[in-house]
Amino acid sequence: MPSAQAVREVIVASLRHGDATLDSTARALKVSSRTLQRHLGRMGTSHSEMLAEVRLNIACRLLVDSSKRLSEIAKFVGYSNASSFSRTFVRLMKIQPITYRQRQLADRQSQASHGKKSHAAGP
Repeated sequence: MPSAQAVREVIVASLRHGDATLDSTARALKVSSRTLQRHLGRMGTSHSEMLAEVRLNIACRLLVDSSKRLSEIAKFVGYSNASSFSRTFVRLMKIQPITYRQRQLADRQSQASHGKKSHAAGP
């Protein structure tokens, strides 16, 4: 049976093709949908939970590492529009996606400036 990581990788690939369903994931892993459901259940998760986790991880990375608009990120991770993506993001992360982006970028800049100062103060 596939590992959790293998299932995540198939879901990531499926998102690129716009078909991240249980059936498409099961087909790619060469198991039946019901077998995959049971297997994921034994691992304490489900396809929908793993899909949400993968979408969130990709979205967080894109929010920080790209200048893509919210609507582009929403579409890329499989949401029909930016507002449904934002609602889900807020529910899972307890913060608006734009605020998340701003805070992460501010943290990066702060770390970079502190790093430069400490290197400059070296021997």
